[in-house]
Amino acid sequence: SVKQHVVRKFLGLISSHNIPVYLIDPLVLGLVDKDIEQIRSSPDGPSLECKYFCVPRDFTTFALLDKTWKHEVGLFRTAEKMGFQWLKIINKDPRLDGMDDLSGIEIPLHYIFKLASHAIHLVVFYERSGNYLWHGPLRLKQHMDRKFVPFRKLHFGRYPGAYEKPELLLVSIDDLKVQIPKNPSSFLEEMSHSRFLECRYREARAFFQLYPDDASLDAVEFRKKAKSLLHLAALTLNNLGVKFWLSSGTCLGWYRQCNVIPHSKDVDLGVFIKDYKADIIPAFQKAGLPLKHKFGKVEDSLELSFQGEDDVKLDIFFFYEEDDYIWNGGTQAKSGKKFKYLFPKFTLCWTEFVELKVHVPCETHQYVEANYGPDWKIPVKTWDWKSSPSNVQYNGVWPVDEWDDVIQIY
Repeated sequence: SVKQHVVRKFLGLISSHNIPVYLIDPLVLGLVDKDIEQIRSSPDGPSLECKYFCVPRDFTTFALLDKTWKHEVGLFRTAEKMGFQWLKIINKDPRLDGMDDLSGIEIPLHYIFKLASHAIHLVVFYERSGNYLWHGPLRLKQHMDRKFVPFRKLHFGRYPGAYEKPELLLVSIDDLKVQIPKNPSSFLEEMSHSRFLECRYREARAFFQLYPDDASLDAVEFRKKAKSLLHLAALTLNNLGVKFWLSSGTCLGWYRQCNVIPHSKDVDLGVFIKDYKADIIPAFQKAGLPLKHKFGKVEDSLELSFQGEDDVKLDIFFFYEEDDYIWNGGTQAKSGKKFKYLFPKFTLCWTEFVELKVHVPCETHQYVEANYGPDWKIPVKTWDWKSSPSNVQYNGVWPVDEWDDVIQIY
């Protein structure tokens, strides 16, 4: 098979230059995953038929960790001698961007090696400060040959992606030695939810030109406490396997100013009610965050609040999915009144915030605008959770005989 032949030549090319790559091709990994036990148990298993690398496809995709190789001219010279045509795709390095500097420095993000009718797509992964791996989007420059390969069919390229660092396993498939993620199915699952959004430094800078940042000692202290509370909350929820995202004011701070809003006084997270686990409360208490209040119940309007350091609290809002919208609830303790906050449907993307890999709604603009209205860019210091949000609705009153259960304050 041409495909197997091209993969064999490519693996020969990179091993002659001691470049460690690993297979991340979703089609091939999906097939490998079905036979993973058998493949693990026979590291040099004789393979009479070409079962994996011969399946019909335009590309085979590999990954390369940036820090494990030097950008050698020699590699490309050897590739040309072996008959490969190659293309390098570069773009801005977002890791160097900050509030003071949009660096514009470019780094290699993707390489394409083409031989005969098959191409190898080599995706470059970079380590980022939240201790995860990131790859950039595939954006062709004006002068590039758009017919070089069918770019639209590339699995890694339309969006940037974020991944945990995978453990690797050396296996023999179709008579070729190749590294793969140790758990292909969890890598493929991660891939389906890997889309990454960069913080919007350009817009944040414009915001701070209009509304200078609060650099007071109180603001600096609060941001420090909010950051450590967010890291502790992320650790606790990740250990439980509970998916969460930045919500309310914390999400607004990320989207509008790439930072925690200093006068917000709390950290807000969202969790889908289907991901609720009974051990959330004990896990936070064990982490040193006592329960401050519990409003609502699992079936309706659940919210939890935990007490962090000093007066910084952590609010977790649970979201309920209806046919055409998503909502979370609110409860007024003294009256038993219920409120409902409606959001357009959204999906979750990764971002980096206060040195943490964390989820935000992919449709951030619609999410923020639902909550804060069309004037969300203008800072507001007085906020009434019962009347200020654009998306709040009155939702009845809790029956008095349920109050002991649905209004718990500690």
